[in-house]
Amino acid sequence: MGSRKKQMADAIKESKKHIAFAKLNNCPTSPRKMRLVADLVRGERVEKALNILKFSSKEASNRLETLLVSAIANWQAKNEDASIEEAELFVKEIRVDGGSMLKRLRPAPQGRAHRIRKRSNHVTIVVGANNNTQS
Repeated sequence: MGSRKKQMADAIKESKKHIAFAKLNNCPTSPRKMRLVADLVRGERVEKALNILKFSSKEASNRLETLLVSAIANWQAKNEDASIEEAELFVKEIRVDGGSMLKRLRPAPQGRAHRIRKRSNHVTIVVGANNNTQS
């Protein structure tokens, strides 16, 4: 029974070798604005995604660019013998979730107050290799 579990664990580990991920938590941008930029690079090849993020005028693109570079570095650490160009890396998955919210009060007319919600988000990028010739 123990050897079967070990074989299953090795198979799972081998299948996960071709993907790498990076996370960005509590980024002080609203999730809606971050999703606009994330939709631009979802499913794209890594080189094209980096160019899109570099030349985008949105503020969120700078943070996503550094996160994508980090995910590429994580993939490189897992696969020291493989090169990035031959692997044809692409953005397999990019997920933007809402984070914690800072609630503030802004003065309003007639002694009232309006609540300001300063939103943040969590971003997860999964980078995968496109060629399966290594398996």
